[in-house]
Amino acid sequence: MIRTARIFAPKRRTLRPRRLSLSQLVALLAVPAVLLILAVLYVIVVAIQGRPFLYVSERMRSTDESFRLFKIRTMRPVDGDADQSVLCGFQSRRVTRIGGVLRRTRLDELPQIFNVLKGDIRFIGPRPPLRRYVKAYPELYGQILGDMPPGITGLATVIVHRREERLLAACKDPVEADRVYRERCIPLKARLDLIYQRNRGPRLDALILLRTFTRLAARKTRRGISPVSGTRPPRPIVADLPAVISRPAREAA
Repeated sequence: MIRTARIFAPKRRTLRPRRLSLSQLVALLAVPAVLLILAVLYVIVVAIQGRPFLYVSERMRSTDESFRLFKIRTMRPVDGDADQSVLCGFQSRRVTRIGGVLRRTRLDELPQIFNVLKGDIRFIGPRPPLRRYVKAYPELYGQILGDMPPGITGLATVIVHRREERLLAACKDPVEADRVYRERCIPLKARLDLIYQRNRGPRLDALILLRTFTRLAARKTRRGISPVSGTRPPRPIVADLPAVISRPAREAA
């Protein structure tokens, strides 16, 4: 009877610990330093522009799954759906003085390390889109987000981020900004995200991180021409692509 009971007794399920991704491990190691920087920024930002310190927005990690993205607040709060739209020239008046510094240095994105720890995003990948654009282009974002999680920086970010800023800064209202973003920004960013998807690897990731940090350093040492009135010609997109991207991938894009 004892043997029979042992045979038919239900097996105990052992809970296997969830494996952390490389991004989560790096974020875990960086948390103490990030917390120290955030503590200093909290004192400065709250003293200058008041509370709240953090800004939380809904973003999509897939076509049907959303998450809360954390940032340091850089704009004056408003009511309605204005916070869930792309930033245009008209809305740039809402950016506070300290917020402009945080945006240029991308220090406003430091809290996203907690999104990395939670597994919402990784360090490198396509930027997580707003729900409205995922609903408008489900097949496109299904290709982009279906095979890789979103990230803090990526190929599209380091190549077209400044161009996107110039295009949106020239828009006079949110309606025009939404149209420009749909017609000129989304197709270009999607193209680069799909190129990264086909060619991703340690070498390309290292180049993206290097390009991210070098561009941040360049922004600190010199101020760029105004996006609206500046006359600097844009750099060719293909010229910015890393050499590790294969020729067939470029032609396919």
